[in-house]
Amino acid sequence: MRKVNILIIDDEPDMRTLIEMYLENSGFKCFTAESGEEGYMILKEAEIDLVILDIMMPNEDGYEVCQKIRTNSDIPIIFLSAKGEEWDKVKGLQLGGDDYIVKPLSPGELVARIHAVLRRSGKVKQESEQIKIGKLSIDKKARRVLVEEEKISLTLKEFEMLSYLIQHVNQALSREQLLEHVWGIEYDGSLRTVDTHIKTLRMKLGIADYIQTVWGVGYKLEVPDK
Repeated sequence: MRKVNILIIDDEPDMRTLIEMYLENSGFKCFTAESGEEGYMILKEAEIDLVILDIMMPNEDGYEVCQKIRTNSDIPIIFLSAKGEEWDKVKGLQLGGDDYIVKPLSPGELVARIHAVLRRSGKVKQESEQIKIGKLSIDKKARRVLVEEEKISLTLKEFEMLSYLIQHVNQALSREQLLEHVWGIEYDGSLRTVDTHIKTLRMKLGIADYIQTVWGVGYKLEVPDK
């Protein structure tokens, strides 16, 4: 099974390199272009599954590039921009974008957004529901967890909790949310059950800094930038 091919169109070399590093570390294959013109050529020559498109570019901006791509392709497009105003996001989505991410980038969020867009689009048929974020890899269909390619044995509840955290990467989740999702709304056990499972998860994974405590709220999964 081939890797998912992602085209990064951004006029800033450092940003292209950074995104390429993030994505290749997460198992994607990347193609890069510094302009829309170069991007069109790659789209003709390679089997691209998703485009990450910067908005603020000289000559043709990202909005114009998106419109041209949309004349003959429905390939998923994720806009990338330092412009975080609501109107900018609305414009990007109205022109055919599938998602809009505001800089500065969070590696974990970027990867999670890509997986979400690919799932919604149905463009990429995957044999497994595998998500790789940093050192952590989880295959939901096979119920397998790897840390740096080493298999980690988890109980059913531990696996479901980790899956839920990954689905909401970089989002603070309350103990109540975790309890309801993993054990069900009718479960009448203590919230300490969540704390106990988080403690065990950290110990088994060996990457305790990935699951962070959000004081007064609960927990979140956040991948260190380094």
